[in-house]
Amino acid sequence: MIMPIFAYGQPVLRKETNDITKDHPNLAKIIDDMWETMYNAKGVGLAAPQVGLGIRLFLVDTVQMQEEGEEEKGIKKVFINATILEEDGKEWAYEEGCLSIPEIRADVLRQPKIKIEYFDENFKLHTEEYEGVNARVIQHEYDHVDGVLFTEHLKPLKKRMLKRRLAKIRSGNIHPEYRMKFHTLKKK
Repeated sequence: MIMPIFAYGQPVLRKETNDITKDHPNLAKIIDDMWETMYNAKGVGLAAPQVGLGIRLFLVDTVQMQEEGEEEKGIKKVFINATILEEDGKEWAYEEGCLSIPEIRADVLRQPKIKIEYFDENFKLHTEEYEGVNARVIQHEYDHVDGVLFTEHLKPLKKRMLKRRLAKIRSGNIHPEYRMKFHTLKKK
C-alpha cells in the first residue's frame, strides 16, 4: 500500500524516534509499504517519520543510483534501531533532495565514511562500514530518525534563500507527483 509522505512542517519530522522490538505490530507490512511508497515517489531512501511513524526504521536503495554494470556497488537494506558509531574523512559536498521537501535540492557537507550498527528486517544485528554515496544516503535517512532534515545542514544564507519555498511546502501549495500529507494549522 502506498502511504502518503509527510511534508515539511509536519511535527513528526522534527521528533527523535523510538527503538522498536522484533514483535512491533505489523512490522513486515510497514516495511513492504515503505518500499512501495519510496519506489512510487522515485526515492532512494525513506525513513519511518516520513510516513508518520515515530520509530527508528529506514530503508535505503542505492543500487538504482549506480551506473549500468556497477549495480553491485549499491546497497538495498532495511535499517532498524540504527546507531552511527563513527563518521570519518574530510567532509564533501553533494546535492541532496528529500521526498518530504519536494522541489528543493542543495549541497550538504557530510563525512564520506561511516560505521553503523543496526538490525535488519529479521532482527539480525550488523556492524558495517560504508563510504561515498552509500554512506551519504544512510546519513540522510539516519538524520530523519533523529528528527533532523537536510535543510538544517545548510548555511544560514542558503536557509534564508529557501524560506519562501519551504513555506509553500508547509502550506501544501505544491503539486508533487506522489501523495503527500501536509501540515495543517489548528484554528483557534
